[in-house]
Amino acid sequence: MKLVEIYTKNWCGYCRMAKLLLNKLQIPYQEIEISDHADKEKEMIERAGKRTVPQIFINRQPIGGFHELSRLTLTGEINSLIDESERGKTL
Repeated sequence: MKLVEIYTKNWCGYCRMAKLLLNKLQIPYQEIEISDHADKEKEMIERAGKRTVPQIFINRQPIGGFHELSRLTLTGEINSLIDESERGKTL
């Protein structure tokens, strides 16, 4: 099971920045691209309660978007959410 899931749209700059940050941190993630997938967009809205992208989930819990991910990274809180043994693994 992937620890991090990120719902994205192909035109979204914040989605690209979130993926770059996760890659820099060596945190594997599953991308769920919803640009042309109404069913996946509906799933995201039901799970996150929001329509904006990206929507990021860690251990199935919604954390928000790029700004929230950045805050978790800057404060170091991301470390308590991501098990160190999972960093750098290819999923």
